[in-house]
Amino acid sequence: MNADLVIVGSGFFGLTIAERCANELGLKVLVLERRHHLGGNAYSEADPETGIEMHVYGAHLFHTSNERVWEYVNRFTTFTNYQHRVFGQYDGQVYSLPMNLGLINQFFGRSHTPDEARELIAGQASEIETSEATNLEEKAISLIGRPLYEAFIKGYTAKQWQTDPTKLSADIITRLPVRYNFDNRWFNDTYEGLPTDGYTAWLTRMADHPNIEVRLETDFFDVADEFKGKVPIVYTGPVDEYFGNSEGRLSWRTVDLEAEVKEVDDFQGCAVMNYNDQDVPWTRIHEFKHFHPERTYISGKTVIVHEYSRFAEEDDEPYYPVNTAEDREKLLKYRELAQQEPMVLFGGRLGTYKYLDMHMAIGSALSMYDNKLKPHFESGAALQSGGVDA
Repeated sequence: MNADLVIVGSGFFGLTIAERCANELGLKVLVLERRHHLGGNAYSEADPETGIEMHVYGAHLFHTSNERVWEYVNRFTTFTNYQHRVFGQYDGQVYSLPMNLGLINQFFGRSHTPDEARELIAGQASEIETSEATNLEEKAISLIGRPLYEAFIKGYTAKQWQTDPTKLSADIITRLPVRYNFDNRWFNDTYEGLPTDGYTAWLTRMADHPNIEVRLETDFFDVADEFKGKVPIVYTGPVDEYFGNSEGRLSWRTVDLEAEVKEVDDFQGCAVMNYNDQDVPWTRIHEFKHFHPERTYISGKTVIVHEYSRFAEEDDEPYYPVNTAEDREKLLKYRELAQQEPMVLFGGRLGTYKYLDMHMAIGSALSMYDNKLKPHFESGAALQSGGVDA
């Protein structure tokens, strides 16, 4: 293919760009993907023993209040009416999350009105002034009080970050929501659901266009000389890797996922169970059949996945930016380098070093298409990289 545009990475950001440019502008688009499948971390596949759809890189829940994004994604899939609800174990008891009036009543062992609960938490949080908090632990206590912090935040956070919360920056937690009602929906967005026939089917439809070629198991850096400086590139891989880690590696957290078939119909009664006790090594367990209760499953079997969180090493799959002060200094240098890179735009979670939910990645891609790619290909506007904050 003599491509008009090369896209590195086939996650939601890259495929949104590919679909828009092929469908709306008639461009020939080449998508390079180093993995054996398209879809990035949203890829899903059926467990071979049970047929249950597994989110291979961890649970992906679609939700948005962005009308344009919702209209766009519905071109490729319908959605179920799934609403995400999370439960958490602590000290031998199960609580409904996020922290709400039900959890407060259960944890403190008596019924509270909303005003009584507010007064209780405010009194416990008064131990530390938020403005004087110097670390994550102090910041959390200043927001929700010590009892709730020690039960539901301290152990979970230590496992997530592999670091004592007193040694983590206070700015990691900007807020800790407490709902003073019994609402236990995890998300508050207008639209929420899961793709009816799965993420891979959705992503495959996005790439299903005669002008789009997807080359799997192809590392961009092995073929970069064929394209750099010759054709516009949208790069969605790690920005530090693009520049050979010249300013130092950015730090990420990653997750290890261990799947196991259980000889029961239902292991835990919900899709996600958090484990807040610090002496339990995993952060949560997913049971994927609960994401699609409308489907028919074989009886007597289910699949669970233990999730463990840790800092990513060089060969790990990066998930969440750590975003320390040192990382931000490096990122500014990479942005300067990116602005000088001709005919290359940086986008997506890895390319911008931002935690982007799926709807945010799609929205960001639509903006890049509107503001940069469409003007360039329709009227010859210069392709000016916005650094890594496109």
